[in-house]
Amino acid sequence: MRAARLIRLVLLLQAQRSLTAAELAAELEVSERTVARDVQALSEAGVPVYADRGRTGGYRLIGGYRTRLTGLGRTEAEALFLSGVPAALRQMGLADTASAARLKVSAALLPDLADAQDTAAQRFHLDAPGWWQEPPTPPLLPALADAVWDDRTVAVRYRRRDGEVERELEPYGLVLKAGVWYLAARAAGRRGPAPGTGFRVYRVDRCTAVTPGEERFRRDPEFDLPAFWARQAADFARSLLRETVTLRLTDRGARWLHRVTDRTAAREALDAAEPDGRGGVTLTLAVESAEVACTQLLSLGAECEVLAPAELRERFRETAARMAALYG
Repeated sequence: MRAARLIRLVLLLQAQRSLTAAELAAELEVSERTVARDVQALSEAGVPVYADRGRTGGYRLIGGYRTRLTGLGRTEAEALFLSGVPAALRQMGLADTASAARLKVSAALLPDLADAQDTAAQRFHLDAPGWWQEPPTPPLLPALADAVWDDRTVAVRYRRRDGEVERELEPYGLVLKAGVWYLAARAAGRRGPAPGTGFRVYRVDRCTAVTPGEERFRRDPEFDLPAFWARQAADFARSLLRETVTLRLTDRGARWLHRVTDRTAAREALDAAEPDGRGGVTLTLAVESAEVACTQLLSLGAECEVLAPAELRERFRETAARMAALYG
């Protein structure tokens, strides 16, 4: 543990011209006294760490010293590709690994490129969760992430509407969608009728127990996580659209339709729309339910008229009457 911390300390000093004891302590998550002891140990081992005294002093490497301990390990290299998603790294337990990888890359850069990581970090940042929500981190996510990295089977207890079930899975990948984690996996020892098939999606926060297995599985070379997720997401969104409504939209309402409902459904409906003879269009839109459609389409105001079903049109009429009474 201390050896890893000493390496990080050297890499930090190599990436920065000078760091105070407080700054090093914060980066290494230790006390300033521990930093002083670590610096002394490095000096005794021949690493030229120099301490500048005074209020603006700090520690620095002298003589242009550069360590050769900058070779990336496999885990560090893989984690580096995720370093633009810091919250996701923390949730999967990979923050320290990615930090070490970034330090090694910084230490290997030429002096005139040393600010590259700061330049990029100040220009690009990914904040995955949606607005107005702080989804909790699933407690079993790190265990699943370890199994995904290691291609190791897991025994999972999973909560469904009808109770809990137990599954032995081959965990292929994790997906973070709008702040919610999903696991792409296949039943252990089973294969689909064709390469790259037989996979299902599980919500990580519904896993109540995860036990890593002793065996590792051989990954299906045909499995493509981004392509698989794109298909699953599209199929899921389409499966929710079980009802249809008939609308008359003004030109503005047609332009705004994709903002309030499923984009694909809106595009398909507009492609098949017919002119209403008044500058607008009449179309049939796939929706999740009349209740959801009411909430969504009311935001279009007078740019949208519901023609069918009659129940939804009546709900709009009642809402309009209440609004008129409220505002006079």
